[in-house]
Amino acid sequence: MNTVQIIGLGAGSKEDLTLKAYEAICENIPTFVRTDRHPIVNELRKEKEIVSFDDYFEKYQSFEEVYEKITERVAELAKEHGMINYCTAGSPYYGDIVTKKLADEYKDEINTIIIDGISFLDKCMKLSGYSDYKSIAVLDCLEADEFSFDINSFNVVTQVYDEEMASQLKLKLMESYPDASGVLIIDVLEENVKKIPLFMLDQEKNYGFSTYICILPIEISENTVYNINNLCRIVKVLRGPDGCPWDKKQTHNSIRQHVIEEAYEVVDAIDNDDIDNLVEELGDLLFQVVFHAELASEEGYFNINDILTNVCTKMYSRHPHVFGDLKASNAEEALESWEASKKKEKNLSTYTDNLKNVPKALSPLSRSYKIQKRAAEVGFDWPDKEGAILKIREELEEFIEEYDKNDMNKMEAEFGDLLFALVNLSRFIKINPDVALNRTINKFIDRFEYIEKNATKDLKHMTLKEMDELWEESKFQ
Repeated sequence: MNTVQIIGLGAGSKEDLTLKAYEAICENIPTFVRTDRHPIVNELRKEKEIVSFDDYFEKYQSFEEVYEKITERVAELAKEHGMINYCTAGSPYYGDIVTKKLADEYKDEINTIIIDGISFLDKCMKLSGYSDYKSIAVLDCLEADEFSFDINSFNVVTQVYDEEMASQLKLKLMESYPDASGVLIIDVLEENVKKIPLFMLDQEKNYGFSTYICILPIEISENTVYNINNLCRIVKVLRGPDGCPWDKKQTHNSIRQHVIEEAYEVVDAIDNDDIDNLVEELGDLLFQVVFHAELASEEGYFNINDILTNVCTKMYSRHPHVFGDLKASNAEEALESWEASKKKEKNLSTYTDNLKNVPKALSPLSRSYKIQKRAAEVGFDWPDKEGAILKIREELEEFIEEYDKNDMNKMEAEFGDLLFALVNLSRFIKINPDVALNRTINKFIDRFEYIEKNATKDLKHMTLKEMDELWEESKFQ
């Protein structure tokens, strides 16, 4: 089997090169280096011929393509010579994508021998002066997104090669950090450390392969940005021995209603197009989720990670048209894929099972809407909205008939049938009945407020005719 000897050049001068690495480089085998920019390379060239891959960084458009092509070329050279040296800056174990690719993608055809060197990461940590090692995260700038960063940790970002990558990193970080957060720019080879505010990250000029970015953790006492971990800790404190007496006595059942109330307040914020309020109400709803997770964790049933794992697993399994082999060219096909995955997941073997699976805790309007929609999926439905309108008239007449007889039991049954028929029509004309009714309730409150504000006397002393005149006026305000 062909062999690639992967050699770490360390993080400094020739004196920092390990004896084993130096001896391997001096062997009579072809030697290649990822980049000439490491200061050791020119010194080693005095002793033997070394070829670099620097031209690949100019030849190809993206770093992904650069490393893909370097890996392919290293594999070809190994087959051509039987054994070669591939040298990389720092330690091959930290941040060298070619090493990863050789070990993962070529393991069946190429034998890799890794000779380690002092890593840039070790030297970066020393230069940073950061000594609290409780929480440190090392992230690759090429792979990290805005969800990769924990504001409570010391984050070290590798492979920030140029201003463009620094600009992209800045945008990702500003999704989680305040603009003025402290950032260290560290050039490991030059041993230069510079502290700047985050918003200036893309204004620096001297980026290169030896540049590391360190984002300092935010002191909890100075926090202006928090994440889900902070919220989990807050809830744990509230439920703890020195926590809040009210929070400590709550159970799943005692705060059940709060979940419903917070969900409706979220909907209100959406209906009012109030973005600031939406942020607040979504936070209140999330608090309910975390609170229930803490209750269950104390009882040993589940925790917040179980909830997150469950929903992520569900999203993967119910989107085979995104994460699998299926295709969905429009929203309708995507919804069909979702419903099919859901039925398979929940083992709904009959059509009736699918109707029974609609949660009973939904508002009656929403529950009837969903049940009718699922029945319609198998063809149990009016051919068009005209049939639904005729059914409303029929149910209204039947209700009036029972009303005239003053039979409360049958009146209630017929009133329910009438509401059910109205919901059926709402489905045909794509109106959510809960949203529509809430809109009417809000309109009623606004008009009632107009009456009260414009009344010349207490409402209890006004006639219905007087109030109705103000009601009609309110329609034009």
